[in-house]
Amino acid sequence: MPIWKTLLLRLIALAQRYPGTIAVFGFISGIVSFVTVDRHEAFARVIAIVMLVSWAWLMIEQALRKRIAQRFGWTIPVPVLRYVTQMIHQEGLFFVLPFLYTATTWNSGQALFTGLLGTAALIALVDPLYFKWLSTRRWLFLTFHTFTLFAVLLTALPLILRVPTGDSYKLALGVAVLLSFPTLSELLSVEARWRKWAAVGLMAALGSAGWLARPWVPPATLWLTEVAISTELDRSKMETGHRVQSIRPEQLHARGLYAYTAINAPLGLREHIYHVWMHNGREVDRIALDIRGGRKEGYRAWTHKQNFPADPRGRWQVKVITDAGQMIGTLRFRVENDAPDAQVQPPEPARPAPGADPTHADESAADEPAAAPGAGAALPAERPGPQPEAPAPSPGP
Repeated sequence: MPIWKTLLLRLIALAQRYPGTIAVFGFISGIVSFVTVDRHEAFARVIAIVMLVSWAWLMIEQALRKRIAQRFGWTIPVPVLRYVTQMIHQEGLFFVLPFLYTATTWNSGQALFTGLLGTAALIALVDPLYFKWLSTRRWLFLTFHTFTLFAVLLTALPLILRVPTGDSYKLALGVAVLLSFPTLSELLSVEARWRKWAAVGLMAALGSAGWLARPWVPPATLWLTEVAISTELDRSKMETGHRVQSIRPEQLHARGLYAYTAINAPLGLREHIYHVWMHNGREVDRIALDIRGGRKEGYRAWTHKQNFPADPRGRWQVKVITDAGQMIGTLRFRVENDAPDAQVQPPEPARPAPGADPTHADESAADEPAAAPGAGAALPAERPGPQPEAPAPSPGP
């Protein structure tokens, strides 16, 4: 008997004798991914490749089981397949959680998506929930599988293929919608001849809903490592002055404001993002920026807005979003008549981004391409090229 067949039979016998063995292995490997993936990007790529191969296994497991039975005269027990599936779900969910946890803006709808993902991870870990409640309901199991695959693709595509975040979202959503066809077909109780078309219609509705919900889905591989709103910026060093929490209208008109961000992105990834300036919930300016990934401390970029309304009082936000509309983070300040001149705060102590070297200092000069005009602005919104800098704190939303 071939060695590989002997080893496979022993593995099956072990799984039957100790049914929790594979689940424990999946849990441990998931925890290892959770702890190390934010420190070693190369390791993250390996895990992502393993995850995508694992999903191929899930798609062909039934056909493969029949093929083995026809050729070798024995079958892989269903419980073994379910344990392997559970291991893959655990590995996938624990792989994406650290990315999405870091990228989530917690005072927005993104908290709901990441919370659902955390709940899915808990279900994958608890055997009674996974085997007695989830896997016995085929439509629910397929929905769980599709949701997990969607999250894995959001994270894996930028890491492996350098696919921009917006394109990754479209591809992940497209795959999820296609995989939803069996689930939707089972849920429909119409005549067989209409079931296919009804499922296609529901798939179109699901795809539309997923696209509209994209601001609620964190961009898994992009997050802010430092933000600042300031009236001053040293362009040669790419350093801001004191950070503004509130400012008087006359100061705003006289000096304008800088919105400064440092964005962490995977090595080799190029992204087109926007600083969207909003006044009392209404968009007044959208300024484009191109960033490149690979700097652990974050890729630095700023916009300088000088053209403000005659009455700029109220709440202001600068939303940092991808070209697909996913929110990376938000900067906030207020314009008030009674804001004192001294109401600013010094820069916060830097907190290194995952894996960053706290002694690193960037000596290169800032690149300053032509300014990009703000929407309808009399004065252009300035946009120098981003540059990486020393380790920096993660922003509060």
